[in-house]
Amino acid sequence: MKKLTITAIAAAISLAFSAAAMANSMSKTEYKAARKNLDAQYNSAKAACDSLAAKAKDICMAEAKGRENVALAELGAVYQPSLKARYEVRVARAQADYSVAKEKCDDKAGNAKDVCVKEAEAAQIAAKADAKAQMKTAEANKIANEKTVKARGQADIEILDARKDAAVDKRDAEYALAKEKCEALAGNAKDLCMNDAKMRYGKP
Repeated sequence: MKKLTITAIAAAISLAFSAAAMANSMSKTEYKAARKNLDAQYNSAKAACDSLAAKAKDICMAEAKGRENVALAELGAVYQPSLKARYEVRVARAQADYSVAKEKCDDKAGNAKDVCVKEAEAAQIAAKADAKAQMKTAEANKIANEKTVKARGQADIEILDARKDAAVDKRDAEYALAKEKCEALAGNAKDLCMNDAKMRYGKP
């Protein structure tokens, strides 16, 4: 019953906050009104969370705050559209997912909790790395479309660099997660696990 309540509240919050992304453009007055409406919706979401207790309430609050932050980023992207604004929306989503995942990890203990947190961190890093790569790719493509074939070549180089940077960030996060999982082992098994992780991710 409690799980159903959380799910229902989360769905309601999601529907309420999704309105910010539906408009194509807006005036300053419309932006201020939409911002005020989001504040009211967040306060309503917090009130809904108050009917829950303990960890369920913490998770509900994290979901409410995360959705508000995403909605605010989406609203900003509608009001002042740009590649950076779209990037901020993706980052807000990654942070929101991480905050909720981390709250859920608190139900665990010991190495299981450590692994859960590392998984949440790895997912956040991957999402942010992808967002950054997408922004750089879009910027490079925009420049290429505005300039010559030479610019196209430079754009390709920048796209490749952006993807390499994203791959490195993801690999480092995956390696940190693998090491954390090895911590649950002991003795020779732990040594073998660590050596395997180092070889798999090319670490010294």
